[in-house]
Amino acid sequence: MKLKVFIISLLFCESVLMAQHADTINKGRLRTVVAIEGGFYLAGNAYLQYVWYKDHERVKFHFYNDVQGYLQMDKCGHAFSSYHYSRKGYEALRWAGVSKKKSLLYGGPLGLILQTPIEIFDGLYEGYGFSGSDMVANTLGSTLFTVQQAIWDKQPVKMKFSYSSSGYSRYHPYYLGATPTESFFMDYNGHTYWLSANISDILPRTKVPQWLNLAFGYSANGMIGEFRNEKFYKNTPIPEMERYRQYLLSLDIDLSKIKTRSKFLASLFKQLNMIKIPFPALEYNRVQQFRFRPFYF
Repeated sequence: MKLKVFIISLLFCESVLMAQHADTINKGRLRTVVAIEGGFYLAGNAYLQYVWYKDHERVKFHFYNDVQGYLQMDKCGHAFSSYHYSRKGYEALRWAGVSKKKSLLYGGPLGLILQTPIEIFDGLYEGYGFSGSDMVANTLGSTLFTVQQAIWDKQPVKMKFSYSSSGYSRYHPYYLGATPTESFFMDYNGHTYWLSANISDILPRTKVPQWLNLAFGYSANGMIGEFRNEKFYKNTPIPEMERYRQYLLSLDIDLSKIKTRSKFLASLFKQLNMIKIPFPALEYNRVQQFRFRPFYF
């Protein structure tokens, strides 16, 4: 659910806020930014309270230790969402003409600010709980954006995401999704999160294309359940699977560095730049050791 809300809201913001950064505050744009961010904040909280938790009993505030859940894939998702919320908050304020310092001050923590209410609500409803590890991941995501922007005034290392269906949803649709759309959001076996580093930003004297990135990925496989694999689904046995982490090394493209005169393409590249471009990859995992993936999504 959290990844779904993030993607929908971010794509909407990207499509609205595409003009060049202004040098002075544009009050009309600033009102637009405040209205959009405030609207998402209020709408998100209302959705959580009246839709998402409507079938769950309100209980005393409590904690939930899920740091080992899904081999930390959920934590990567939190960091990824928080990173891009902060990025969008900063860019939106710059679009409105706010200074770099103030945009970073108010926009940098946005990922943490927007996701904290979710954790608080989790702590107030049965079946959930306030997750300290989620808060740590949210903080790391916003911090990654803020620190880079403060030091270099750009993002040499970006957080990216890729997805490829694992096919495991047929074993347990409740955990992994009953439809392809549900599986996209629920099947962590198909998720990969990347730190995509622009080579020319980090090594300016290197003679490589400015758009070429080196990407380090993390994923996990064999997960039919949060902490341990389920053995049955509706009395049907589920094949035994081993849960393991995957570490990946690949190339990527920084679409923001591809020059174009087309405003449409510039907008499209900006929206797609949080997605890792498919490339061959070298994978290591403890089950298969090293393996070469000719085309990794």
